[in-house]
Amino acid sequence: MRSITLFVVLVGFALRSTAQQDPLYSQYMFNTLAFNPAYAGSADVFTVMALSRHQWVGFEGAPATQTILAHSPLKAQNLALGFSAINDKIGPSHQTAAYADCAYRIRTSEDTRLSFGLKGGLSIYQADLASLSTVEVDPSNVNTAGQLLPNFGFGLYWHSPRYYLGASAPKLLKNELNIASGTVLMPATEARHYFLMGGYVLDLSRDIKFKPAFMFRVVEGAPFSLDVNANFLLRERIWFGAMYRLGNAFGVMGQYQINDQFRVGYAFDLTTTRIGAYNAGTHEVMLSYDFRFLKGKTISPRYF
Repeated sequence: MRSITLFVVLVGFALRSTAQQDPLYSQYMFNTLAFNPAYAGSADVFTVMALSRHQWVGFEGAPATQTILAHSPLKAQNLALGFSAINDKIGPSHQTAAYADCAYRIRTSEDTRLSFGLKGGLSIYQADLASLSTVEVDPSNVNTAGQLLPNFGFGLYWHSPRYYLGASAPKLLKNELNIASGTVLMPATEARHYFLMGGYVLDLSRDIKFKPAFMFRVVEGAPFSLDVNANFLLRERIWFGAMYRLGNAFGVMGQYQINDQFRVGYAFDLTTTRIGAYNAGTHEVMLSYDFRFLKGKTISPRYF
């Protein structure tokens, strides 16, 4: 029972700190497919992206997330497909998910498109309470939960080469998570998450562009969360800027466009809540590559 109590306190504190159950991203404007299926095919090339986020470094049991995304338009041009795989761990809980995405895109003007997306897939949830080392636990009395959780969601994404606006609800089913030890059962429920995001690119000079962006999250039963970003693009190669997560964190980020196809990004956050005194910040690394075999051309630079 003590192990379950510790686990619930750890997870509950993490959820209150981030105001969500699903993974959190600082470079969300380049990782949009993870929570909005309508983003699939938006770059008009076959894109593969990998991201690794290590939150609250130095804090035992802190969240860690690895994400792999791939998406591409089809030859019909108005259809696009995507795939995402996410590995998320916090304390003794571990969730691995795989989702497929399908987007239908229509032109709303000469340079804008509106995309409607659907997302569907499965995740496996495990809570290995016997692995907790801070309390004495009888492994024979601990049930390691392993649950298969299907889910689906939808999204909208309207964009041009210089601005974008998106809204999504990636998980509509409220699956039950049953955490048990002996005769004790502590049920929990997956909460629905709602996302609203947008950004715009402005020319400040011939060599410098400015991109403000925001991400607004709403989770059932939790306070809302708001990220505000300000990034600058220098000579179409180097992104650098800062972010602020309302009442939670602030940080810096940068990205380098190695060539027309390959780019790398990094973000560093510091927590402004009380837990910030017990960790060395959050690190997030991103790699992205645009393949040319579909159309022989890629958009350079990629603004989002």
